[in-house]
Amino acid sequence: MTPAVNLLKKGKYTFTLHTYQHDENHPSFGLEASEKLNVPPERVFKTLVVEVSSQQLVVAVLPVNTQLSMKRVANAVSAKKAEMADKVKVKRATGYVLGGVSPLGQKKSLKTLVDTSASGFESIFISAGKRGLEIELAATDLLKATRGAFCDLSA
Repeated sequence: MTPAVNLLKKGKYTFTLHTYQHDENHPSFGLEASEKLNVPPERVFKTLVVEVSSQQLVVAVLPVNTQLSMKRVANAVSAKKAEMADKVKVKRATGYVLGGVSPLGQKKSLKTLVDTSASGFESIFISAGKRGLEIELAATDLLKATRGAFCDLSA
């Protein structure tokens, strides 16, 4: 199993695993999960890794049908600017490949911000650490497991 799933099992969190057949040619990993699992895109959350001006990596978790506001991420961590992190840095810090990055079970403990919209759902879907595998869990459990915080992240 993936490090994300192992972390949830070890912490005795309540969650459900969902699988689907990943299509390499789909233009959006997150929207593909939404479509194939028949879940509204606002309940399926993508995990983006951002580098802020202090060269610190920050994890942003937001709905797959929204765009990340770099300004909001920077403000949330008191940085001057933010930009998408290089994929090599992302893999090194998280242990996951792009399109399969989970906010859980990463190699390094990174500051995690979860879009406030997650708090409006009984459960949300996040990557389980590989393409075609999603975790459904309560947003509050995601915050506990990552020591994260709610924040307005969408542009």
